[in-house]
Amino acid sequence: MLIIGPPGSGKGTQAARISERLGVPAISTGDIFRDNVRRETPLGIEAKKFMDAGDFVPDTVTNSMVRDRLAEDDVREGFLLDGYPRTASQVLELDDILRENSLELDVVLQLTADDEELVRRLRGRAELDGRSDDTEQVIRHRLGLYHDQTVVVVSRYDERGIVVRVDGIGPIDEITERIMDALKVSS
Repeated sequence: MLIIGPPGSGKGTQAARISERLGVPAISTGDIFRDNVRRETPLGIEAKKFMDAGDFVPDTVTNSMVRDRLAEDDVREGFLLDGYPRTASQVLELDDILRENSLELDVVLQLTADDEELVRRLRGRAELDGRSDDTEQVIRHRLGLYHDQTVVVVSRYDERGIVVRVDGIGPIDEITERIMDALKVSS
């Protein structure tokens, strides 16, 4: 399963809850990056150069890290992937990775939310966390990037008929129940 949603939609929170309910690992590309950097793997050392400069980690490095992670034994019975793929080329790469590991993607869960609500939510979180870099302008830019990148990714999976959309606004428990209900229908 993939989980896709804009910044502030609660992907990380919901990924952890879904993972626990389904008994499958939640795999976040951010976690993969941090783990490889911490362990100082060759890919981690390469990724750190980009991360330290504030740049996106190139597809070649990201793809290799995801490939390594999805070859591990704990994903055989299922997994929830968060933060990948983000581009059309990564969709094709993920198809190859899954095929090589005799795995198949069953569902793409897209959390949807109104941009104005997300801006409000992210500004509130920035204030709580004391993050002065999360200005409204930066948040709107990140949302724009998400929309630009995700349209292509979601349309590829829409063509396959595996996208399930769930409203990501509301109390956390309600959203989790909406997701679990939607997943029952899609399976």
